[in-house]
Amino acid sequence: MDEPDGWYAVALGADIEPSTSAGTRLFGHELVVWRDAAGAVHVWEDRCPHRGMRLSFGFVRGDHIACLYHGWRYDAAGQCRFIPAHPDLAVSPMIRTRTFPCRERAGLIWVRWGSPADDAPEAAPDEAAPVSPLRSLYLDAPAARLAAALGGTGSDGLARLDLAGSPVLVAVQPLAAAASAAHIVVPAAPEAPTADLARLAAACITLRRTIEGAAP
Repeated sequence: MDEPDGWYAVALGADIEPSTSAGTRLFGHELVVWRDAAGAVHVWEDRCPHRGMRLSFGFVRGDHIACLYHGWRYDAAGQCRFIPAHPDLAVSPMIRTRTFPCRERAGLIWVRWGSPADDAPEAAPDEAAPVSPLRSLYLDAPAARLAAALGGTGSDGLARLDLAGSPVLVAVQPLAAAASAAHIVVPAAPEAPTADLARLAAACITLRRTIEGAAP
């Protein structure tokens, strides 16, 4: 599976609350998306370097995330800072997990995949643009088919789509060779009417069924 360099949305920002984490995939690689207590987002490889346990199963305390298995605790830079079985140990700087550049823009959490990123992520639109999170769709369809069905994505990594009579923004996440996700936000103020969001959420189901049923 090709893995083009670039910025990819991996979650709706509203789905990752402070002091929580969630597992996801990008091109088949397992990632953990977590938000520390101060609200900053982080995207790492979803593996504790000790025994390979998924960090997304662990817990967030302050600006650290800890592995559920043995409690090894990592700071926001991915460096292990505390091992409960050896509380007085000066932890080696070699014990660290792989981290990725990430940004939060347009209601979405983006990760930079591939070569080192510039300071300004081209695929992350203006953070001041008001949006309302709609939902994430998970499809049994390749990302290329999803992107084609959406009419392609712009230079900012977003597809513009008319859904049930309302404009929406969609970011495509390549989960694996035959699986993808569509993270959808509404370009409107956060106080968008609940009824409108419910109507659009229902339309998302129809969209997913249409794309999954399309010929490869």
